[in-house]
Amino acid sequence: MATTVAAPDTTPAPAEAPTGTFWRAVLSGTTAVLLVALLLLAAAVAVVPRVLGGAALTVLTGSMEPTYSPGDMVVSVPQDRYEVGDVVTFQPVAGDPTLITHRVVGLTLGAETAYITRGDANGADDDPVSAEQVMGRVVYHVPYVGHLAGAVGPNRGVVVTAVACLLIGYGSYLVIADSRAGRRRGPGQITPGES
Repeated sequence: MATTVAAPDTTPAPAEAPTGTFWRAVLSGTTAVLLVALLLLAAAVAVVPRVLGGAALTVLTGSMEPTYSPGDMVVSVPQDRYEVGDVVTFQPVAGDPTLITHRVVGLTLGAETAYITRGDANGADDDPVSAEQVMGRVVYHVPYVGHLAGAVGPNRGVVVTAVACLLIGYGSYLVIADSRAGRRRGPGQITPGES
């Protein structure tokens, strides 16, 4: 009596992507978005103000609400002239390092131009300030970042340097990990889960 044995099925079963690959991709995407957001934030409050010759300043009071709230960071840049409606940063007393950010509501023209300012939430005008007391016009603001700057305090430079080192280190890790994965696969080969 002859017996026939069926040959085993040689067609491979469809491969399913491992669930670890999905979560790794989600983590990688989330990390990339957070890194880009952190880089944009650092550029907005550290790099751009310096390039424009201005300064990033934290709003401490509610005198400009609802335009700017305490904890917002404003970027103020010197201008050749200021118009009614501009939000400016000025020294209320010439030579005093204290700065206030209010809106220009009027001009006094004469031998010397003086600016009349008022906070959006205030009912009374400030004392007139001369052009020399005006440090710059607010060109943009970043909400809530001043809270972080206040928490860091005078160690801001150390924190920025540490974050920069971490970002450079993480970027180096990604480049090295990708090159090692490429050597393991061999040129032109794709591991499961990649496209």
